[in-house]
Amino acid sequence: MSEVIPIVLAITALIAWFNARFLKLPSTIGVMAAALFLSAAALVLDRLGVDAPHALGTELLGQFDFSDVLMQGMLSVLLFAGALQVDLRELAAYRWPIALLALGGTLAAALLVGFGLYAVLPAIGLPVPLEYCLVFGALIAPTDPISVTGLLRKLGAPHNLETVISGESLFNDGVGIVVFVVMAELAASHHVPGAGDVAMLLLREAGGGILFGVVLGYVAYFLLAAIDSYQEEVLITVATVLGGYALAHSLGVSGPLAMVAAGILIGNLGRKHAMSSKTEEHVDQFWELLDAIFNAILFVLIGFEAMVLPLSGTLLAGGVVAIVVTLGARLLTAGLPVAWFQRRGSLPKGAWQVFTWGGLRGGISVALALSLPPSPYRDVLVTVTYVVVVFSVMVQGVTTGPLVRRLVPCTG
Repeated sequence: MSEVIPIVLAITALIAWFNARFLKLPSTIGVMAAALFLSAAALVLDRLGVDAPHALGTELLGQFDFSDVLMQGMLSVLLFAGALQVDLRELAAYRWPIALLALGGTLAAALLVGFGLYAVLPAIGLPVPLEYCLVFGALIAPTDPISVTGLLRKLGAPHNLETVISGESLFNDGVGIVVFVVMAELAASHHVPGAGDVAMLLLREAGGGILFGVVLGYVAYFLLAAIDSYQEEVLITVATVLGGYALAHSLGVSGPLAMVAAGILIGNLGRKHAMSSKTEEHVDQFWELLDAIFNAILFVLIGFEAMVLPLSGTLLAGGVVAIVVTLGARLLTAGLPVAWFQRRGSLPKGAWQVFTWGGLRGGISVALALSLPPSPYRDVLVTVTYVVVVFSVMVQGVTTGPLVRRLVPCTG
C-alpha cells in the first residue's frame, strides 16, 4: 500500500496537468476521461500481446481496497469540504426543497430504480433478484454536486439553484448510504425487516449522525474560538474530520451526515465568531486544495477500475438499461418536485431540467458497489454501476453546461 500511494499521486498529477494544458475540460471530467483512455489503451495492448501496462495497472489496483479508501478516508474530506462552503441562512431558506429531495427523493429513487430494473433486466437476458435490484437502486441514488455546482458558479446561474443542488447532494449522500445498508442487509439475509426495524435503523444512522455532527462541530468551534493561530486551527479542522468520522463509525451513526453537519456548523458559526480573517483564508484555501486533490485522485481511480471490470455485451446492455431507468427515476423524484417549486417562484426557469440531467453519479456509487460481499450478482452490479457512473460524468457532465446556458438565466 505504501508503494501504491506515491505512484497514484504521480499519475494523477500528470493526468491533471495534461487536462489543464491540453484537454481544458472541467477537472473531474478531464482526469476521468484521460484515465479511461489509458485503461482502454492498456486493454488493447494486452489483447495485442503487450501485457506489461495492463499487468502493472491490475497489480496497483489489487494492492488497495477502492471502497475502503473512499468510504473510510476520502469521503469524510470531500463532504466536509463541500459543507464548509454552505451558507446556513441560504440552506434554511430552501430547507423544504432540500429536505424533500434529499430524504424523500433519495428513498423514492432507490425504490423506483430497483423495481424498474427488476421488471426490465430479464428482457435482455439478465435476470437479477429483486433484493439485488433494490441494492443497486440504493447505491445509485446519491448524486455528486462537484462538477455541476462549480459550473453553475462559473456561469453566474441564480444562487438559489446552486444552493438547492449542493444541499440536496450533500445530504442525499448520507441518506443513500443508510438506505444502501438496509437493502444490503436484506439481500444478504433474505429477510424482509419490519417497518419498525427500518425506522430505528434510519433514526440511529441518520438522526444520530446529524446529532453527533452538531456536537462535534460545537466542540471544534469552542477550540477554534479559544486561540488565534491559523496553523493550529487548520489542524483542529483536520482532526475534527478524520477523528470524528472514525468515531461516528465506531458509534454506529452515519459518518457522512456527521461530516455534513459539522462542516456546516464550522463554516457558519465558526467562520463568524471563531476565526480571524487570516485564519478563515487559510482554512478555506486548505480545504479547497484538499478537495480538488482528492477529487482528482478519486476520478483517476474510477477511470483505472475499467481494467479489472468483468465486461460483456450483456452487462453493457444492462448498463444502458440502468442509465435509462436511473434518468427516468431522477425525472420523477427530482425533476417533478423541482418543477412544482419552480412554478411557485422558489427556483428559476429551467431548474427542473438541470436537476434531472445534472444529477451526476460519482465515486460513492462505485465504492458502495465494490463494498458488496461476494455473491452471484456482485459482478453484475459493479459493472452496471460503473457504466452508469461513466455515462453520468462523461456525457451528462459535459452537456450540462450547454443545457444551463440555454435554459437558465445566467449572468456569466
